[in-house]
Amino acid sequence: MTAQATAHLEAERLGPYLAAHVPAFGQLVSAEKFAGGQSNPTFLITSTEGRFVLRRKPPGALLKSAHAVDREYRIMAALAQTDVPVPHVLHLCTDDSVIGSMFYVMEHVEGRIFWDGKLPELQPDERRAIYDSMNAALAALHKVDPAAVGLADYGKPGSYFERQVARWTEQYRASEIHPIPAMDALIEWLVSAMPEDDGRVSLVHGDYRIDNMIFEPSGARILAVLDWELSTLGHPLADLAYQCMQWRLPSEGAFRGLGGIDRQAYGIPTEAEYVELYCKRSGVDVIGNWPFYLAFSFFRLAAILQGVYKRALDGNASNPERGRRMGEAVPMMADMALEVVRSR
Repeated sequence: MTAQATAHLEAERLGPYLAAHVPAFGQLVSAEKFAGGQSNPTFLITSTEGRFVLRRKPPGALLKSAHAVDREYRIMAALAQTDVPVPHVLHLCTDDSVIGSMFYVMEHVEGRIFWDGKLPELQPDERRAIYDSMNAALAALHKVDPAAVGLADYGKPGSYFERQVARWTEQYRASEIHPIPAMDALIEWLVSAMPEDDGRVSLVHGDYRIDNMIFEPSGARILAVLDWELSTLGHPLADLAYQCMQWRLPSEGAFRGLGGIDRQAYGIPTEAEYVELYCKRSGVDVIGNWPFYLAFSFFRLAAILQGVYKRALDGNASNPERGRRMGEAVPMMADMALEVVRSR
């Protein structure tokens, strides 16, 4: 992860605040913004005593319930004693006057972040091990008892997909620049094809993908799962289907998916193999309505990207140029979802 200098942190206020509230922080030396990320700006904080990571809400007008860095802090703190690998969080600041918005500080985890799902720098056996680790960590998350870690009230149990379709439709409409017929058709289909609630409830990450993880410097072990902004109580298949979109996304361009590549030659499991492995780890026999879960995942990602696009146009995006490119992919996301529906 490369870092780029930024002037978006008020160092004169931030330095004394961190020295007073973060244990063994020392004195602030520098704050650099990581180039990756579109939602909550993230900074590498260097002090006289070490390195830390600061994640903040972006400045400017924001959509309701978006950029919930306080929820990220809460769930990572709760998962610290589980089998789910998370960074150690150190402090949450809810006082907007310090740097202009809410933020939290966590430990800096040294390791590898893979930005391309094809893992071109690795060998086939290494790739398979990486995907196995992701699968195991996802199953571990969904096995956590929310009540046992103090997260029984982290979301509303039941009717997850019905509520999510309504929520993301509202978010999409709030960010809509011009009509996209495929999105309108997709929303209509999701409402009409809504499966009955099966009663399954778990903690869900909400953005479970390979570039939101830090792996050990050499090996396949996950040291930390990052970016918990969209986490909630939900249905575990939402996370699984969201990650499985990667198998269908284009292998070239911004998404760097696995579409069209020779999975066997790469040593990467097929979508069916990955789902089967997850089911074995989770004790699930059969997944019904798989096309719905995939279509919902494409819709949700499209709605998120539309929000990123709107923030880029408004000048509030963490990476405006990339945000505009992501926004241009919204029609493609909707078309891919509709193709899943047609081929079911």
